Amino acid sequence: MELLENKFESVFGKEYDYAFFAPGRINLIGEHIDYSGGNVFPCAITNGTYALVRIRDDHKFRFVSLNVSDTEILEIDASDLAYDENHGWVNYAKGIIATIAQKGLSIDTGFEVLYYGDIPNGAGLSSSASLGIVTAEFIRKINQLPLSDLDLVVVTKDSENQYIGVNTGIMDQFTVMFGQKDTALRLNTETLDYERVPVQLEGHKIVIMNTNKQRALADSKYNERLEECARALSIIQNHYDVSELCQLNREQLEAIVDAFRDDMVAYRRARHAISENDRVHRAVRKLRHGELLAFGKLLNASHKSLKDDYEVTGKELDSIVEAAWDEASCIGARVTGAGFGGCAIAIVTTDAIPTFIKNVGNKYKEVIGYEANFYVAEIGDGSHEIKR
Repeated sequence: MELLENKFESVFGKEYDYAFFAPGRINLIGEHIDYSGGNVFPCAITNGTYALVRIRDDHKFRFVSLNVSDTEILEIDASDLAYDENHGWVNYAKGIIATIAQKGLSIDTGFEVLYYGDIPNGAGLSSSASLGIVTAEFIRKINQLPLSDLDLVVVTKDSENQYIGVNTGIMDQFTVMFGQKDTALRLNTETLDYERVPVQLEGHKIVIMNTNKQRALADSKYNERLEECARALSIIQNHYDVSELCQLNREQLEAIVDAFRDDMVAYRRARHAISENDRVHRAVRKLRHGELLAFGKLLNASHKSLKDDYEVTGKELDSIVEAAWDEASCIGARVTGAGFGGCAIAIVTTDAIPTFIKNVGNKYKEVIGYEANFYVAEIGDGSHEIKR
């Protein structure tokens, strides 16, 4: 914070008024089902996005990110909130302002904001949700808006869906806001009911494995998977009175497999969603009972389903996960996030982590040709104001 404070003063010439932090997230299990009414099991991490803000006495918004340039300031007027390709990453912040304004709330206060994030961009650790939530937090504060934490989650999701054009579910924003140290959230994405589950790994830690293959979610096949799930749901609704894929169980899906004879792609997408939802419930029970080996096996099964039925992994993610599976110290590994590149996670015996990283890293580079990065994850708190 001291470094960021000094940088803010050097960029804007004055001290900041407020500071906020919003974390990134990893999803332990429950992938690609938050838009199909499924249950997910994510946690916040200690990496995230910082925002230092100073109130202005006009209607100008001035943005700078230390991850882009410590001198390049983008200034826009409150009347200039339309999406602009030339504004790059700032569109994620502009989208929050525009979405709040569309809800009839007045954004009267200009500001200067300095961002810094230590989440690798495009790695599948929710850097966009982190940026969105931290922006929503300080806009609520400086404008004294009557918005709850859940309201900010919805604003950030709506901004990404409607302003940025990425049809994400609500898991990322919800976790970034409501995460809590040393716990994961078992979240029902249909009802938003959730419970906090202690994560006690008993001599193991979570290792994040970054393939360093970046994937821009807006440019990926994410929206294509949404359309395929919608096709599957349409077929299912000819046989069952459901509004979401994950309201079905595996036996019900198998009973109508013939209905998918002309669209087996949609069938496989539905099979992943329904089986993954079941794996989440089982994984939570195993973790509560301290059955770590069984928990790890469910992570492995999740990755295989995402590879074979949902087809969102690819050579890089499969190579790094399979290298992790080869290590005796690893009890389970899988892709985390939307896939198409980005990160995977592994549950690894603590004492063996250096050897694990060396061996997996070597195998990955041998197959892919460039290096992966590894981080030992710490489960942290959700979005909050940083008091001086």
